[in-house]
This record gives sequence, C-alpha cells and structure tokens, in this order.
Amino acid sequence: MNLPNKLTMFRVILIPFFVFFLLAPYFPENGKYIATVIFIIASLTDLLDGKIARKYNLVTNFGKFMDPLADKLLVCSALICLVETKQLAAWIVIIIIAREFIISGFRLIAAEHQIVIAASYWGKFKTTFQMLMIIVLILDIQNPIFQILGTAFTYIALALTIISLIDYLYKNKEVIKEQN
Repeated sequence: MNLPNKLTMFRVILIPFFVFFLLAPYFPENGKYIATVIFIIASLTDLLDGKIARKYNLVTNFGKFMDPLADKLLVCSALICLVETKQLAAWIVIIIIAREFIISGFRLIAAEHQIVIAASYWGKFKTTFQMLMIIVLILDIQNPIFQILGTAFTYIALALTIISLIDYLYKNKEVIKEQN
C-alpha cells in the first residue's frame, strides 16, 4: 500500500465523518464548518494522490480502480446530503450522478477491450466546479453575493457535467461502435 493509495483510502474513510458532521443534529452551528473542512481535506487528497502517483511512478491497478471510486463516493455523498438539507434540487443531483454511472460503465466496456480512457480537461473542470459548488452550498453564508456564487457554481457544474459527458462519449465513440 503506497502513499497515493493510502491517501485514497483516507479519502474514503473521511466520507462517513463528513456526512455525520453535515447531517447530525448535534452540531447545529459548527457542523457545517467541520464538514466543510473535512470535504476540503478529502478533495485535496484527490489532487495529491494523483500527483504523487504520477511523479514517483506509483500508479497501481488498485489506485486506478479506487481513486475514481473514492472521488465519486465523496462527491455523490455530498450531493445527496445537499438534497437532504434542501440546498440542491434532486434533479440536478440525478443528472450529475447519472453522468458518473454512464462514464463508469463506459470505462468498464473500454477496459474489456484494453482501452484506457484518460480524464479530459472538461472532466477536470467539472470536478473543480462541483467541489467549489459543494463547499459554497455547505457553508450556506446568508449573503447575496455568496448566494449568487452558489447558484452560479451550481449551474456551471451542471453545464460542465453535461458537456464533459458529451465530449467523453464523442471522443470515444469507437468503443460504442465495437459493441454493436
């Protein structure tokens, strides 16, 4: 278990703590701040594990599988919590999670044909804006500018989710053709 894989597992371990502090009624004022710090730490481990793995040639099959799964678990957990707290509409979360399922399934099909599909810039922008959106929505600062920022991040993240899905499918349409 190398350092990048340990960081990935640490991210997974942080998820229940994040959810607990965000949703548990025991911390009415401070819970969202603790949850935000946990989410930011978990998000930073995502950046760090990939950089370390590539820089020091520590890429493993476990990491290739677990890293994207850990990312999806973190983001999807946060989005579902935001539906629970009524800070995000369910239809937006459904679109975002559906995109993740579609891409994951598509990657499995590609892997069967020994095709590795790298993340695109659109996907990286999508992830960045989803994480920014989540942080702003969790903090829920009652200030008009902050509220506008939350709404803007939400719709930018949603648009990038759809754009990255279309881009991903278009660039890899040969994989779909091979299945027919």
